[in-house]
Amino acid sequence: MTPDMAIDLIGESLNLTLVLVLVLIVPGLLVGLMVALFQAATQINEQTLSFLPRLLVTLLVVGVTGRWMVGMLMDFCVSVFERAAQWVA
Repeated sequence: MTPDMAIDLIGESLNLTLVLVLVLIVPGLLVGLMVALFQAATQINEQTLSFLPRLLVTLLVVGVTGRWMVGMLMDFCVSVFERAAQWVA
C-alpha cells in the first residue's frame, strides 16, 4: 500500500462521513432555527419546545434515508475489502 492509496482511502472515507452526517444534521438545524425564530417572536422560552421537534425530525430523516445510508456504507465497505485484496496480492 502506497501513501497515495492511503490518502485516497482516507479522503473517500471522510467524504462519505461528511455526506452522511450532513444528511442527519441539516434538517435538525433548519427545524431548530425555525423553532428559535418562533420562540423569539412569541417570547416562549421552553427547552422542550426546542429539543422535541429536532429529535422528531432527526428520527424522521433516519427513517426515510436509513436504507440509503446503510447502502452507502455497505458499498464503501465492499470497495475497501476489494482494494485490500488487491493491495495484499
